[in-house]
Amino acid sequence: MKILLNGRRGKVGSVLEPALEQVGHELVPELDGADAMVDFTAPGAVVGNVLHALGAGIPCVVGTTGWDTVEVDDVARAASLPVLYAPNFAIGAVLMMRFAEIASRFLDGAEIVELHHPEKLDAPSGTARATAQRMEGDVPIHSVRLPGLVAHQEVILGGPGQTLTIRHDTTSREAFVPGVLLALAKLRELPPGVTVGLEHLL
Repeated sequence: MKILLNGRRGKVGSVLEPALEQVGHELVPELDGADAMVDFTAPGAVVGNVLHALGAGIPCVVGTTGWDTVEVDDVARAASLPVLYAPNFAIGAVLMMRFAEIASRFLDGAEIVELHHPEKLDAPSGTARATAQRMEGDVPIHSVRLPGLVAHQEVILGGPGQTLTIRHDTTSREAFVPGVLLALAKLRELPPGVTVGLEHLL
């Protein structure tokens, strides 16, 4: 598959570039001739990148967080093209969100603590917001930005006499590679418009 990778010099893109080539994908510099666009850029750039790709008839895989999918969804539906947006491409993080969703049905309250590197542009993280939206009740989110961190999230749930902590740690951005490869493999199977969450492909 020929892929335009936006953000190839970023933290995630620099890991994705060799991984995509290693499994046989060809990275191309322009949309012309691309089979798919992958975006790991910034909240201020992603919408323009996706709209440009859709205008060229190219489906998209997006890992950039902190943007509104509404405008893109309408354009993708009109173009009959799929856009997969995943707040987190780590399989373990997807499972963490699912476990938290289930646990919130049985315990009285919960809070989320998300921890990331200082350069992360959005707070709370897209993963934390997505987790909270899936859980029962109003779940507060606490954001931590410190050197030495990559991407980490704890969901702490409590009930009388007990607490339950569900935690996922990304220690290397290589954790995102299998999820992106899965998204590319199944992208054309998705319906037109924006699909949010890697769990729809698992």
